[in-house]
Amino acid sequence: MGLSGSGDMAQSQLSSPALAGVWREILFGSLGIWLAAASAAAINHLLDQRIDALMARTSHRPLPTGSLSSKQVLVFAIVLGALSMGLLAVFVNALCAVLTFASLIGYAIIYTGYLKRATPQNIVIGGLAGAAPPALGWVAITDQLHPYALLLVLIIFVWTPPHFWALAIFRRDDYARAMIPMLPVTHGVEYTRWQILFFTVLLVLVTMLPVITGMSGVFYLGGALVLGFVFLYYAIRLMRPPSEAFAMQVFGYSIWYLMALFAFLLIDHWLMPAPEMSAQALEFIRSGN
Repeated sequence: MGLSGSGDMAQSQLSSPALAGVWREILFGSLGIWLAAASAAAINHLLDQRIDALMARTSHRPLPTGSLSSKQVLVFAIVLGALSMGLLAVFVNALCAVLTFASLIGYAIIYTGYLKRATPQNIVIGGLAGAAPPALGWVAITDQLHPYALLLVLIIFVWTPPHFWALAIFRRDDYARAMIPMLPVTHGVEYTRWQILFFTVLLVLVTMLPVITGMSGVFYLGGALVLGFVFLYYAIRLMRPPSEAFAMQVFGYSIWYLMALFAFLLIDHWLMPAPEMSAQALEFIRSGN
């Protein structure tokens, strides 16, 4: 969460010659978003402690092992959340604080507390909260919710299902044991593989939108196409995987994919800054914010 938020701060501002004017927003925005992410993770651990104890992947976490008490985790989450909101409201802007708080509630309470246990479409519906950091980073710098920021949110939103369902295929027995209705548990592995392929194709198409809208140029286009075709290769091969563990290879690649995609986007912005964005950045800095 903090990583993609910080990356989008760079995307929205680092090409500006007046970079020094926004170091406060970059520093406290990154710190505030990171603290919110840590608070959300702590609440997630608190609400999922029964589930975590039943799953091999999460049974080593502090609450299932007894390393921390529920009270300690709750206090930790509240303190980090309060620090996050305070830093963002005082040193960044109110809009960023409000949106970050909404994202925290969306992930920690709505997704973890309800959607995760209620529907096999949990990560699709709840994915919006997890996809919010680019918008948070953008708003931290500009104090406005630009359509380009929403486009980056859309990329992460579409990326989330193939990313997480690959893990869910490999860990489906864990989810079944914990009675979590993940898609491979409720609809089977074959259906989930088709859904991964569908969302991967959709992801490749969505990642072309920054080029179509003029947000980025040919450097990003080349990187997005190569990364996307490799992701498609993994998704297609997952239909008839060479081994049970291949789903984890898809999961692992999806993580590298997103980091590399945003790196291409950022480097492209440095190489060919969009005139509209630079003008907005300069106007924002001159306003004294």
